[in-house]
Amino acid sequence: MNLIKTFTAAAAGVLLSTAAWADHIDVSDAYFRASGAMAKAGAAFMNITNNTDQEIHLVGARSDIAKRVELHTHLMSDGLMKMVEIEGGIYIPPGMTHAMERGGDHVMFMGLTEVPAEGGMVMLTLIFEDGTEVMVHAPVGEAAAGGMANMGHSDHN
Repeated sequence: MNLIKTFTAAAAGVLLSTAAWADHIDVSDAYFRASGAMAKAGAAFMNITNNTDQEIHLVGARSDIAKRVELHTHLMSDGLMKMVEIEGGIYIPPGMTHAMERGGDHVMFMGLTEVPAEGGMVMLTLIFEDGTEVMVHAPVGEAAAGGMANMGHSDHN
């Protein structure tokens, strides 16, 4: 009986990790990566789709596993690629999908209070300007990343 409960819980976790939604916002293909077992930082990646006829505005995120959670991007500055917080959030036009991906925009976790194990699940909440909050279940690890190339986040504390 416990095996059936464990399998059912695992299957539900996989289903939850592939999509989250509010009435007008879909989040898909979410996953989380930390930069190692002793990591102080990690990042989450996903696709966010606006299913309305109005622009939506992602203004923040939160999670219980980090002291700070911010929306970040990569910018070229003085010939160096740097990760920086996205000032003002992310606007997503009606009917469009915004990719939060490695090498681009992402959700940055700084000051991790725990490092989730490979194959585990990270819960985070996306916060939109209109007050909408979308809970996202992001599986942890390279398998969840679909084999994407490594990109370190070890410079954030």
